[in-house]
Amino acid sequence: MRVAFLGMGIMGRPMAANLVKSGHEVSIWNRTSGKDKDIDRARTASSPSDAARGVEVVWMCLSDTKAVENVLFGPSGVEESLTEGMIIADSSTISPSATLRFAARAKRRGVHYVDSPVTGSKIAAESGSLIFMAGGDEPILSTLAPLFQSMGKQVFHMGDTGKGQATKLAMNLQIALIYEGFAEALTLATKLGVDIERLIPLVQASMVRSGVVDYKAPFVMKRDFSPNFPLRLMLKDIHLTLDAAKEARVRLPGLEAVEEVYDLAAEEGHQDLDYAATLTLLEKWAGVEVKGAA
Repeated sequence: MRVAFLGMGIMGRPMAANLVKSGHEVSIWNRTSGKDKDIDRARTASSPSDAARGVEVVWMCLSDTKAVENVLFGPSGVEESLTEGMIIADSSTISPSATLRFAARAKRRGVHYVDSPVTGSKIAAESGSLIFMAGGDEPILSTLAPLFQSMGKQVFHMGDTGKGQATKLAMNLQIALIYEGFAEALTLATKLGVDIERLIPLVQASMVRSGVVDYKAPFVMKRDFSPNFPLRLMLKDIHLTLDAAKEARVRLPGLEAVEEVYDLAAEEGHQDLDYAATLTLLEKWAGVEVKGAA
């Protein structure tokens, strides 16, 4: 298929590369020049409208709601190259209500819109094993199946347009709360003199076990906070979730407390580290350091 891929960030670049590897004809564009240079056999476009010209699908993986709006409808945006029957698929994590507005504007041009955020790390993006949660019409998702298969291992159809983004916020809400509980437990256990090397196997053998803990524990034990998912992006998603909850008149007191931890961690300069680095703030407050065997 002919695809324009817009956004060469930590997730977007490997996603676009996997489309190329699968034999799709891909044009790429990124707001920061230079990040698109290492994808062989992909055409580097000069603008979003240039990338989208003549393609069947425009796929986006951008940082936030404003970025998606600018890329779609700003100067030299995708809208300039839209033709009837094209598909826009958005794997960014953005506002569900904004997604509905963007989709309505695209529909007036005869363009289909799918919100398809992902769950999975940078490693999953590189290996083509992401999980997509998609909102949109079933026939359009079927058309996109070859692209989903190139980039991921599973697609969950969550309902009509906007439901993919709503689901992603619900997913990241859980991830943030689960990791916060894990980090607080590690900090308390360390302060009370519990051997963390003994605690982790117990956690993994009990009902406390989770995918978040399984994935993050080895990095934490090595004190490796390199960004698989940067703290600044999780904080952005926390803000999106709280905004969506406010629109829906839903209280999220647990997430409101976690937001404060992330805000303070960002102020400490950890915004570009993995979100697991929130642990270091808890350690600072407790006067301890969580670590495994050397």
